[in-house]
Amino acid sequence: MPTRAELVEQVVRLLDIRLVDPLEILLEGDDTVAALRRLIRVRAGRWADLMRGDDDRAAGGAAMRLVATLYPGDRPFDPPLEWWRTPLGRVVAARVGHPAAESVSLATAGAMLGITRQAVHDLVRRGKLPRHPDGGVPAAAVRERLRLCDELGDSDDQ
Repeated sequence: MPTRAELVEQVVRLLDIRLVDPLEILLEGDDTVAALRRLIRVRAGRWADLMRGDDDRAAGGAAMRLVATLYPGDRPFDPPLEWWRTPLGRVVAARVGHPAAESVSLATAGAMLGITRQAVHDLVRRGKLPRHPDGGVPAAAVRERLRLCDELGDSDDQ
């Protein structure tokens, strides 16, 4: 799980780039934009606390609201593999799994778990991760593996 500070900084940076900067251009630098930036930093701290907290429902809800807001589109959410290694990606993987897929490829599962595709293949072969009937592995199984490793404090033998 990423630190609170890492998560807050990524969320603030993404909201600034995707929402506040365009508003600043439209509003021609209005003072309201500065107030909005301060509010976003405060709220990002609250969201980070929710996503890192003990309430699974609140954590998942906060994560899903952020993903939906930051990555809107007509197609299902399908971030690049590198995204799963970001603070927000790591929290989403741990709290929600993949928000838009029942199963994920071995490469995506590896990115979500922070291991190689080959390591995921080995976990599937050894029965440590199930194979999804449609190929890949169930996203829920990846999330549960992350949860188990987090509870055990084990990140080396995922």
